[in-house]
Amino acid sequence: MPDVFRDRLLAGKVAFITGGGSGINLRIAERFAQHGAKLALMGRKQEKLDSASAGIRACGGQALGVAGDVRDYAAVEKAIARTRDEYGPIDILVCGAAGNFPAPATGMSANGFKAVVDIDLLGTFNTCRAAYEHLRKPGASVVNISATFAFMPTPYQCHVGAAKAGIDSLSKTLAIEWGPAGVRVNVISPGPIDDTEGMRRLAPTEEMRRRTAAALPLGRFGTKDEIADLALFLCSEAAAFITGAVCVCDGGQSLLGSGGLLGSLHS
Repeated sequence: MPDVFRDRLLAGKVAFITGGGSGINLRIAERFAQHGAKLALMGRKQEKLDSASAGIRACGGQALGVAGDVRDYAAVEKAIARTRDEYGPIDILVCGAAGNFPAPATGMSANGFKAVVDIDLLGTFNTCRAAYEHLRKPGASVVNISATFAFMPTPYQCHVGAAKAGIDSLSKTLAIEWGPAGVRVNVISPGPIDDTEGMRRLAPTEEMRRRTAAALPLGRFGTKDEIADLALFLCSEAAAFITGAVCVCDGGQSLLGSGGLLGSLHS
């Protein structure tokens, strides 16, 4: 994250980001701070949130970390209320908390399936629902983080695919219901993104990484910066007439199906 801020596309805005202590969601938070937003990061580990928010503050941004589990509606309400008390009305919501582990359906317990659905889908609903009363106003923006598994069936990802498909559907419904209040709701659906926990689990060896990247039309993994820039666009005035969109950022992988990733997982 650079220490010199450029254009302040989100100047004066307040953003609440779940899963904001690491990975893609932290990079989104850093990009938002770079453009003038005040950040509240929610996650389960206070130590990780403190480190992430300290890094943003060290670069001149404003950020706080609020520990809580998105599966617990009361905890989400408390975190959002604290954000409002600290920074004022919330303008932007990013729901990025997620869980994942590769496993075939027959090798997965009911509790394992439920855990991912609860973190991803229920957590997204809880956060959107709890934030709405604070967020309800023209110009507000919600971005929910999904995955291409929602529409591209992939072995060993039945739990994630089900949860993310739910997120996509939920987001489109909220876009219809909340549009009259001025709230836009969109989805970012990342494909293989480098330097993320998801790719470390799905492609843990250099050979798997090479095979996966080679199968993409663009021939490389995406970057966290590219997802952060897409989130910035969706939350800016440049996207003021966009709502209910599922914005796929996957280097063209979904155009070809899951063959590349499947080959990597089988190797």
